Amino acid sequence: MRAALADPPFRRLLGGWTIGNLADSALYLTLGVWAKDLSGSSSAAGLVFLALAAPVVLFPLIGLLADKVHRKPLLIWANLAGAVVAMTLLAVQTAGQLWLLYGVAFAYGALGLVNSAAQTGLVRDMLPARHLDTANGLLTTIDQGLRIFSPVLGSALYAAWGGGALAVGVAACLILTALVLRTVQVRESAPEPRRPEHSRRRETVAGLLHLRSVPLLWRMVVVSAAAFGVVGVFDSSLFELVDKGLGMDAAFFGVLMTVQGAGSVLGGLIAAPVLRRLGPVAMIAAALALLGSAGLAMTADLAGVPLLPVAVGALFAAGVAIPWLSVAMVTTRQRLTPARLQGRAAAASNVAVTVPQMASIAAGAALVAVVDYRWVMIAAGAILLLCALALTTPSSRRLGRGEAGLDEGREAAAYASS
Repeated sequence: MRAALADPPFRRLLGGWTIGNLADSALYLTLGVWAKDLSGSSSAAGLVFLALAAPVVLFPLIGLLADKVHRKPLLIWANLAGAVVAMTLLAVQTAGQLWLLYGVAFAYGALGLVNSAAQTGLVRDMLPARHLDTANGLLTTIDQGLRIFSPVLGSALYAAWGGGALAVGVAACLILTALVLRTVQVRESAPEPRRPEHSRRRETVAGLLHLRSVPLLWRMVVVSAAAFGVVGVFDSSLFELVDKGLGMDAAFFGVLMTVQGAGSVLGGLIAAPVLRRLGPVAMIAAALALLGSAGLAMTADLAGVPLLPVAVGALFAAGVAIPWLSVAMVTTRQRLTPARLQGRAAAASNVAVTVPQMASIAAGAALVAVVDYRWVMIAAGAILLLCALALTTPSSRRLGRGEAGLDEGREAAAYASS
């Protein structure tokens, strides 16, 4: 961790990213609360999160943009655009203006994807491959840590002074982020030139084609996509666990999320050494096994076991697993992807896991209405354990051991000549 922090450009990038992430985390939850207050409808509040997630369909084009332009200016302008978008929330006063709130949510979600695609490539340009695991561990730790308290900060700002104060606060943070990013000194890889012999479609899907060409990356993406196809069912199931399993008010959900967040902070801090010890395949398998075991553990009351202490421990373990998945996937993808394919490779892998997750969130919401949530958790936990087992086959272990031997230069040359 010290090695990554010893790099001045990365420290500045980390500082700017932390300020911007504080604004992001504060805004996301509060937009839903705002929609609920304006309309009195929980469905209207839920549509905010759909609007935030919907821009994922644009991610392939966003990834292409991040590979075709200089990434530092792109990050700066994306944050300034986010500040302008946030300030338009000042116009939202009545339920008739909910469309504007949804429009802001969609635009803000899209700008977040621009930041993600540009940052992953910039970090790869900035640091040697051996320091990427610690850098990604730090980024994940801060992200998870901010999620513990920044939604509370955003909600408090909204409750005390209204949505206008939230808009101004978020915009100020994003402008400060842009100013910090402007001071980052980094020698970027040259933007990829337009290739007349390549169609726009071929250039857009180049990230996906690259992932398929590297067996290790493709195995990790496919198994992770299958796993995230059930992870989303836990969102609705956890509300049922709080209500029917624990007999608590809905507000207790926030307590459980704090426990999970604490686990994620720990997971992020130890992610780099765990990755070096286990390798990416075994680390993802361990993370999926933790998530699957946590899902099964949260049905302990079926066996007459007191549920509260088991649920707390299970959510803490699940929190540890979340950054392990992210750090293993992102670090391995960065190491095995040419510099100017980083944005599109990130887009392809993120779409591959995000779309199944969104579908599973919808499926989970429908299932818990007709099936005991505990059976839903058991089914999801079993599938996650099967996904973990799929990464422990002899062929998967060989891929993991061979990761260090892959030649990034050869991959880059193969892409250039394709």
